[in-house]
Order: sequence, then structure tokens, then C-alpha cells
Amino acid sequence: MNISFVFKNFEASEHLKKYARRRMEKLGRFFGKNSDIDVSVALSVDKFRHRCEVTLTGEGLHVNAGEQTQDMYAAIDIVTDKVESQVKKRVAKVKEQRRTARETNVDVFTFTMDGEAEDLPDVVGTKRFASKPLYLDEALMQLESIGSDFLVFFNAENNRINVVYRRRNQGYGLIDPVL
Repeated sequence: MNISFVFKNFEASEHLKKYARRRMEKLGRFFGKNSDIDVSVALSVDKFRHRCEVTLTGEGLHVNAGEQTQDMYAAIDIVTDKVESQVKKRVAKVKEQRRTARETNVDVFTFTMDGEAEDLPDVVGTKRFASKPLYLDEALMQLESIGSDFLVFFNAENNRINVVYRRRNQGYGLIDPVL
């Protein structure tokens, strides 16, 4: 974790620097010891207002928080709590996404061929396409518009290739392979 400080309109004491560094290093427990997280702390004083702004970036994360009070130590405490709650929220969201991905079911259809391998039909053609990521409702609308029985698409919600198909007994099915 790389922590950098910027002081505006005042000279910071060593005690204030140590205090702010200790508070910011406590955020490291969410990321581990070898994380590439950059923490930028800007401390400024305007008359009686003491302002603390923190920007945390790295590993797909960008968190901003700011606070102003009449005491610099209190501003640092409040901002640290704000950043910590935002990071906790992000970590919980990632854990929930992993949990739901683990619990998803995959419909697998198997079939057997009684004939010889020589009786297999030849592949007549191949269709290649690059499509933009779609959400499930957009894929269903596209399936309706093209009038096909199935549609292969890149799911924007889970960043995997999915297949949506028209079921025989009305309705739609979704094949979502989990690797």
C-alpha cells in the first residue's frame, strides 16, 4: 500500500503525519500485504475549517471521500470511517457475486448416437460473429427479432458466453456454463 500526503496552507507536524499514516494503513487489512493500492491523502486548512480528502485507487477499485471539521484529527477519523465503509460495501458485493455464481445451476442436455462415426453429417458452414455484451432482456428481444430458436451471446452481467433458447412448451431457457 502506497500512501502519499499533500498539505495545503499549513505545515504538518510529525505526530499528525504518523496519526494519518496509521489510520490509512488500517485499511490495508482489506487488501492484504502485497497489494498495489495507492492512497492519496490531501490535508488542508482554510481559516477554521480543517479538510481531509482521501482517494484510494488500485486493483479495480476507486474510492473517494472527504470531510471538513474544526479539528484535523476528527476529519481524518471521519474520512477513514467513510472509506472503510465504502471498501466493506465493495468487498461484500464481490463476495455476493461469487456466492451467486457458485450456486447457479447449469442445464446440460446429453444425447447418444446409435450410428457409426461414418454416418455423421458433414459441417456445411461456420458462422463467426463478434457481438457487444448484452443483458438477458436485450438477448431475449434480439432472439424475438431474428426469429431463431436460440441465440449465443456474451452476457454483460457475468462476463461469460451464454445461450438463450426457445423452449418447446413455451417460455425461454438459459444455458450459463460455470467454469
